[in-house]
Amino acid sequence: MTIAGFQKLTLLDYPGKTACTVFTAGCNLRCPFCHNADLVLSPSSIETFSEEEILEYLNKRKGLIDGICITGGEPMLMKDLPDFCDKIKCIGASVKIDTNGSFPSLLKYIVRIGLCDYVAMDIKNTLSKYPTTVGIPKIDVSVFEESIEFLKTSEIAHEFRTTVCRPFHTESDILEIGKMLGENERYYLQSFVDSGRLIGEGVSGFLPSEMKDMLSKLKLFVPNADIRGI
Repeated sequence: MTIAGFQKLTLLDYPGKTACTVFTAGCNLRCPFCHNADLVLSPSSIETFSEEEILEYLNKRKGLIDGICITGGEPMLMKDLPDFCDKIKCIGASVKIDTNGSFPSLLKYIVRIGLCDYVAMDIKNTLSKYPTTVGIPKIDVSVFEESIEFLKTSEIAHEFRTTVCRPFHTESDILEIGKMLGENERYYLQSFVDSGRLIGEGVSGFLPSEMKDMLSKLKLFVPNADIRGI
């Protein structure tokens, strides 16, 4: 595992848990609005943490830290991700994985053998607009659709989320995603925040009033939809 970031305490990243968060280096997408550009474009320049440091931290804080959120970058790029998850589970901590959904086979494997307790999948946009939104013109969108359908039919706790920003998203895009997910899913609209370290340029967020109006219409298709970040 190449761990290029470690947040020792979060009450936000893992719903209902007191957790820590690790950030894996590298990503296979190039979303212009990504706020972790250093992790994606120049991961080798970032200080890394060993697995042993993370596991030792969890061991020392049994009873205080409930779980760990593994995010990125894209964690599924790490070939030893299943082994790392297994070590965490052996300590007794819960595992949440944030993923872009582009590795459905590995996602299915990790979920089916019980190495993960919660999955948060980013839905970057409607499937037809994925190539532009993720910065990969010839990307195979079927892998994202496969991951979405797997999570929808699995018993693992999960959520879907979209970071909403201009010029990539419109209200009609969000409603189309909602129709694809259906009424039984948990779907979050995330407000875009410019970290100052974006991959692309010309990106801006929607006003809180616009986000709330979007949400009210989205709830017709996904009653459990909500907003984060405003």
